[in-house]
Amino acid sequence: EGELEAEWLQDVGLSTLISGAEEEDGQALLSTLTRTQAAAVQKRYNTYTQTLRKKNKHTVRDVRDIFGTSDSSPTFETVPVSPVSPNGIQLPGQKPVWKSVSSKSCLDCGIDKGSPSIIEELSYDVSFSESVTVLPKTQEWPKNQRFKKEDSALPKFIVRKSRFGLTEAGDLSPEDMKKIRYLSLIELTAFYDALGVELKRNRVERVRGRENGLFGVPLTVLLENDQKKVPGVKVPLIFQKLLLKLEETGLETEGILRVPGSASRVKNLHQELEAKFYEDTFDWDQVRNNDAAGLLKMFIRELPSPLFTVEYLPAFITLVEKISKIKLQLQALHLLIMLMPEANRDTAKAFLQFLKKVVANEGKNKMNLWNVSMIVAPNLFIYKGKRANQQEMQAAATTAHIVRLLIRYQDILWTVPSFLISQVRKMNEAAMNNSKRQLMFDKGVRKLLRRKTMERERPERPEGAVTFPPYLQSDIPEGVIRVYAPLHSKVSMAIQLNSQTKAKDILARFHCENSRGSSQNMRGQIQSLHEIGGNIGQHCLDPDAFMLDVYRANPHAEWVIKPKAS
Repeated sequence: EGELEAEWLQDVGLSTLISGAEEEDGQALLSTLTRTQAAAVQKRYNTYTQTLRKKNKHTVRDVRDIFGTSDSSPTFETVPVSPVSPNGIQLPGQKPVWKSVSSKSCLDCGIDKGSPSIIEELSYDVSFSESVTVLPKTQEWPKNQRFKKEDSALPKFIVRKSRFGLTEAGDLSPEDMKKIRYLSLIELTAFYDALGVELKRNRVERVRGRENGLFGVPLTVLLENDQKKVPGVKVPLIFQKLLLKLEETGLETEGILRVPGSASRVKNLHQELEAKFYEDTFDWDQVRNNDAAGLLKMFIRELPSPLFTVEYLPAFITLVEKISKIKLQLQALHLLIMLMPEANRDTAKAFLQFLKKVVANEGKNKMNLWNVSMIVAPNLFIYKGKRANQQEMQAAATTAHIVRLLIRYQDILWTVPSFLISQVRKMNEAAMNNSKRQLMFDKGVRKLLRRKTMERERPERPEGAVTFPPYLQSDIPEGVIRVYAPLHSKVSMAIQLNSQTKAKDILARFHCENSRGSSQNMRGQIQSLHEIGGNIGQHCLDPDAFMLDVYRANPHAEWVIKPKAS
């Protein structure tokens, strides 16, 4: 058990608690935790230290030694638990919102056909684990749930946009997404603790796949090979081509995904693709729709590691078997999506977007949401070992329910919760402050500052020096930002912000100013405004984000217009 907790502490970026080293990232992460998140960390650390004491029979650092607390019971320093906005500013004490609404200024998840009349609004300003504490602790979960297969059995949820807009996983820098994964695992653990549910994880075994080819190759290796041909590609090219083939000709095919293709044809196509795909000599016109669907399922099934990862398979199953309310299942699923490796998450997103299109054509292909989910689930949630077939049969309905949640609510699930972005901002600010303090204590720096201070006290005015007026000497005034657009003919512009200025307004102004002089390469690309530096690595802003609010959240950022990664 101690080894499992040590792995958990390392996976959430808190190896400092094991090694004893004062790592900046670990200390910064601890300073951002909410009460329930800190309790989850403390519980795992206590289990780890107790196991070490029993095993080694020597003194292990106490939590109080790390955080300097003097109480009889160790505690972690936590941030206030009231809702927070993405800029880290505490909002007035309020409970998370779940209410009926009828507005269009939000992210809408629900298929209109047979949808329930009541719409529930989700608020992601407060952490999920904090909101769970208002539920009765005595709630019992049904052991054998029977799922209602009708589409109308699923509620319709929306996430109303805050003044900061919405952020998708691909809108943040890799460094900040790494911190999102740390925080998501801590939050998922705290969330399950609050529900009284054990979070189980499988140990990850290194699986060696092929190093070249198309099928049976690890996603990361496949993408490395593809990026040599198409720089920046995020979804394997063969997977994209199979999806495109089915979207162009197969969405209206009756029984698509359910009716199998010819086994001999699929085998021959598989071999031909391996030989001809990268040479661009493969004839896609010869591929029948059901055979293409068979190749698509084969690609997913033959991945050395399942698309939704072996490690968190128990957590996916638990969220259905132990949690009865759809909105709580959705929150757990949301955090699990945030935990996925980037290659898996991007590939899964492309696949789920395709499945949504299949369901939208139910009238012609006879494949409703439940049918698609039942067919696809065994390819996504794969069991290993001697009892694999038996386990898959037992979990068939459970995994199908997970897939239909993924399809129905995918627009919500790929949005980064605002409370996690707020914690990342605080984590970056804490790390910067720690670096500044460390720099100030460096003797060489202190000596240099002392010398520079003495030089400033005795300024020498060179002969012929020019004195600039005060308005040119001062920094950019409050509420004014300078936006850079390196691909435009006019590369920068100072813009005065007001309470109604949105990111799309700034984009429109640059487009108007540069409509004639922009380069040909830029005209076919989608341009976005990016927030870079300060308390965030890089953040592609929602066009509906109110810029004065974002500016106040990160006044030291730079603002750059450039193409959005896709």
